Amino acid sequence: METTQRTTVEPTHPNRPDTRPAFGKVKILVAAYGALSAAVLVTVVVLALTEQPVTSFMWGRSAGVPASAAVTYWLTVLAARGARWAYLRIRIITIIMPPVIIVIDTIPGALPVWFIVMQGACAIALAAAAFIVNGSGLRTAFPKKH
Repeated sequence: METTQRTTVEPTHPNRPDTRPAFGKVKILVAAYGALSAAVLVTVVVLALTEQPVTSFMWGRSAGVPASAAVTYWLTVLAARGARWAYLRIRIITIIMPPVIIVIDTIPGALPVWFIVMQGACAIALAAAAFIVNGSGLRTAFPKKH
């Protein structure tokens, strides 16, 4: 009788000490994304209350980005707890959102410079998170399931 030996490699679990610092940094960067986007929204509200010109485009952008930041943070927390599906979404969001933010916000004449600069800072925070989330350390914590 022939015996088949099977060896498996234990995947790194997201809650191991070597992945916690990476998720901690990602949480900070996503929180910065949220705080910066909230600052943009507050500024738009103040401008509107003081009867300064505020467009519907500014309202939409300044309300949508904090909402996406909240969802991104929630997904980051779930990924840090080991949810592979959330991790995959965070990888996608952190890659796609920075260029989308920049492209939309740089439509000629649509937004004031201060708005573009603040949203650009949001994009930078997410782009920094993308390097961590898509790095080999966290990718090995969430191996593909065959």
